[in-house]
Amino acid sequence: MAIKINRKLTAKKLLPKLKRFFDLSGRKILAIEKSWRASKGTPVFTEKGQYTTRGWTEWTQGFQFGSAVLQFDATGDERFLKIGRRGTVKRMASHVSHIGVHDHGFNNVSTYGNLRRLMREGKIDADPREMEFYELALKVSGAVQAARWTSIPEGGYIYSFNGPHSLFIDTIRSLRVLAVAHQLGHSLMGEKDRKISLLERLIHHAEATANYGVYYGEGRDHYDVRGRTAHESIFNLNDGSYRCPNSQQGYSPFSTWTRGLAWALCGYPEQLEFFMTLKDSTLKPFGGRRKLTAMMLKAACATADFYLENSCTDGIPAWDTGAANIHRLGNYLAKRSNPYNDFEPVDSSAATIAAQGLIRLGNYLINAGKKAEGTRYRQAGLTVAATLLEEPYLSTDPKHQGLVLHSIYHRPNGWDYIPRGRKVPCGESSMWGDYHARELALMLLREARGESYLTFFDY
Repeated sequence: MAIKINRKLTAKKLLPKLKRFFDLSGRKILAIEKSWRASKGTPVFTEKGQYTTRGWTEWTQGFQFGSAVLQFDATGDERFLKIGRRGTVKRMASHVSHIGVHDHGFNNVSTYGNLRRLMREGKIDADPREMEFYELALKVSGAVQAARWTSIPEGGYIYSFNGPHSLFIDTIRSLRVLAVAHQLGHSLMGEKDRKISLLERLIHHAEATANYGVYYGEGRDHYDVRGRTAHESIFNLNDGSYRCPNSQQGYSPFSTWTRGLAWALCGYPEQLEFFMTLKDSTLKPFGGRRKLTAMMLKAACATADFYLENSCTDGIPAWDTGAANIHRLGNYLAKRSNPYNDFEPVDSSAATIAAQGLIRLGNYLINAGKKAEGTRYRQAGLTVAATLLEEPYLSTDPKHQGLVLHSIYHRPNGWDYIPRGRKVPCGESSMWGDYHARELALMLLREARGESYLTFFDY
């Protein structure tokens, strides 16, 4: 069994739920703004309903202020624009020049990128100097991200915070900052003034992730199931050869951590949309449009199918498809998800990311003339969205600062809060889950209102 797709859902039919969602969202943002102290660091996930921090890497601050910007886009409430702008100016500069992480697309497109988009759309007043500020930040961020590079015989990849040997599946979504910087005409400058194309690095990273981070059922190893993903791919730096899969946040290298799966499912359709803006002549040096879109579409469809096959009937997945006690849930895929079970947690944050990817993939295929296939993915994404817009996933408790409940951060490290009387983590939220829920909801809200299609790049 797998997700039970609602074929009748539309963005307009979800409009009442979307309005309720953004009403709750605004209250949560204001509650965090009132209580959070910058000296604590960055809010990461909730414990007992209150946002807390966790030192690892500062990858969620852009989601904090980006959420306020998305809230302004949805509601027009100037309070949230002020929070987003002020937070971006005061807190985000260090993220632009951060050489130690693979998270630039998360932090900086969510803040500088969203603010630039609003100005281009006319939703905030045009100010040439303010626009230059946003664009400079995005140019620098894209170049800094692209400089975090490991070469392999067939190209290369942006390496993770684990070091040059490590390719994370997550980073496919950080490619958005390279795309924006490329659109702005920027390049990375290397030794002897060598001009390095950001688009070229984006393409090589997308290829490496598709080749090593995504499986296609082609006999690569004993656990090669089409559509599953490895969180981490390990390379030998002496000769650039691939060695093995690994996992930092999943159960094992040979099971599928579903948030990593969701990053790929969302990242590839976004890049397919971005590539529609590029000329054939621009893509020709890198293999041409047909080859590159086929590579990304293969990865997108494989991960989408695996997600749908390994989610409960309401579209919510377990945190990892091979977790130790998942067998004790029985035929859990034949039922609606149960975040309060005693054996393995679900991960709503994976669902918030995957739902957007499914909708974008569906839209892309429909536009390409593949209506039946595209409609299936799109309606699946709407089905997941509808689940997230209701209890038990939507947080309606005014005392809880989280927006989407039952998110998982790092199960192996034991970082997720387990409520008294429960055996596994549940009932808590994460900054990335809440942000991506808002991004998903905004995309649907804009569609329902007849506004322009939400993208991270310029059409």
